[in-house]
Amino acid sequence: MAKLRVILVKSGIGYAEDQKRTLKALGLRRMNQSVVHEDSPSLRGMVSKVRHLVKVEESS
Repeated sequence: MAKLRVILVKSGIGYAEDQKRTLKALGLRRMNQSVVHEDSPSLRGMVSKVRHLVKVEESS
């Protein structure tokens, strides 16, 4: 199964609480931190919700 690397490129400060909780659920805490997750529809939905704060790239 494909993996996605999600990188936090912009802070969640000043954004809605649900977006901050989404970042936390993704495992992102610090700027430029990256996490690798299995690609799934639920992950895609979470990334879509905070797409203005993160960068996504395919990982092997």
